[in-house]
Amino acid sequence: MPIKGLKYATFATARRRRRRLPPSFAFPAAKAGQATFAWSDTQVITQAAPLTPPSDGALLDAYSKAVVDAVDRVGPAVVRVHPWTGPYGAEGVGSGIILAPDGLVLTNSHVVRGANQAEVVALDGRSLSARVIGDDPDTDLALLRIDQQVSLPSARLGDSKALRRGQLVIAIGAPLGFEATVTAGVVSAMGRSLRGERGRLIEDLIQTDAALNPGSSGGPLVNAAGEVVGVATAVISGAQGLCFAVASNTAALVVGELVKHGRVRRGSIGIVAQQAPIPRDLARAVGLEQLFGVWITTLDPNGPAAKAGLAPGDLLIAADGQTLTGLDDLLRVLDTQSIGKPTDVAVIRQGRRMTLTVTPRERRR
Repeated sequence: MPIKGLKYATFATARRRRRRLPPSFAFPAAKAGQATFAWSDTQVITQAAPLTPPSDGALLDAYSKAVVDAVDRVGPAVVRVHPWTGPYGAEGVGSGIILAPDGLVLTNSHVVRGANQAEVVALDGRSLSARVIGDDPDTDLALLRIDQQVSLPSARLGDSKALRRGQLVIAIGAPLGFEATVTAGVVSAMGRSLRGERGRLIEDLIQTDAALNPGSSGGPLVNAAGEVVGVATAVISGAQGLCFAVASNTAALVVGELVKHGRVRRGSIGIVAQQAPIPRDLARAVGLEQLFGVWITTLDPNGPAAKAGLAPGDLLIAADGQTLTGLDDLLRVLDTQSIGKPTDVAVIRQGRRMTLTVTPRERRR
């Protein structure tokens, strides 16, 4: 290269701005369990220490705390119920749940067994007299009112539809007369139907493996939030972990009717049904967003459903414009006003969606 060109190249290099390198940093060596650092000219990268999974002891402590907290909330509202079924005073024993501080007590229909009065023993040992203000054998529920003027701890009914299989539940009652007894388990299944001692079919039951025994009937099934999600009703003798409770959503409907009318006057379409999941492909094919419906297992050949053209295997998804995701939804539709009123029912049959009109009749007691 000519000397003149070499000179100009040297001048250009001298005028070019040099990139300034970032200063270097030095950190002391990290000790065990401490964070380490690395420098970047764009961002600081922090490498956290690996997380340690909770120990078995910590998990058991959390489980115990959930059970203890739920029992502390609901336990004081659980009472022992002795029905007056004969001339010699109280006979038999069951459990009950105080729903209102002035002495409204929910228990099982089979606990009072047609009695008009009962003795109620509170957790603090007080013995109170009560009268039966309503009885509904179809759901195995009864409502009592304490005669004395009292202010008692009460429990709150939760949303049983929010329950999922495997969820923790706690049963509180007086099995064999041993009051304030607590057992725990999980929800085994939802939407079960069971034929009772007198041949009636009790629907929308929660199946649980929380231990129940004679005397627990009428006691609460409680979730970890301290809400009553079921009312203990039956145990399958000779089977391990087969216990049942009436769903709290059904109980809320029954309590409202018993308070207003002293009985539950319902419509009926003559079916036996249970909650069933809707397969995702089927829901997409018929344009549904709901996850559950009401599946018909059997029906009365002379009932309103059969006359309207419904058949076993049909999946009910709506009635009277209301979405049906469980039996409590159907029971809500089949209220007093539904009797004799033509009602449109949306049905899925063999992958096709259709609408039939059913006229409910009054349910026979």
